[in-house]
Amino acid sequence: MDKPESIDPGTLKFKDSKPVQANPERYMLITVDTAKILESWAISLYSFEWIYTNGTIKTGDELKPSDREKQSNIMDAIENGKPLEQPVLGIGIQDNVEIGSGRPVFLTLASLGVKTLPVHILQSTEKDFKAFRTDL
Repeated sequence: MDKPESIDPGTLKFKDSKPVQANPERYMLITVDTAKILESWAISLYSFEWIYTNGTIKTGDELKPSDREKQSNIMDAIENGKPLEQPVLGIGIQDNVEIGSGRPVFLTLASLGVKTLPVHILQSTEKDFKAFRTDL
């Protein structure tokens, strides 16, 4: 699928992920700077699947087949105005950001140039995300 020329984040629709649906009282919605999240996430043990060491997000044939399929499905959903899974962020053991549920959504949208995204975090980690927020 071709990459859209531009994405208006205001037109994106989201649905809650399963963890948030199961325990909505534990989560809160915030808006984050995607570049700052990627910079922190780059030290994650899982980041190599989606980004290069220089922070560039992999696309298309650079991804493993299962992630390529997820990315394609996300692009189709965007094109057809379908809701995307709201990403859920956390804090990892190295005090870095971890992208949990909705990782393919977050990374696909970031690769398309979306600068800020609404995400869920555990309410107990609110102070840990202060430096990443754009909604304060």
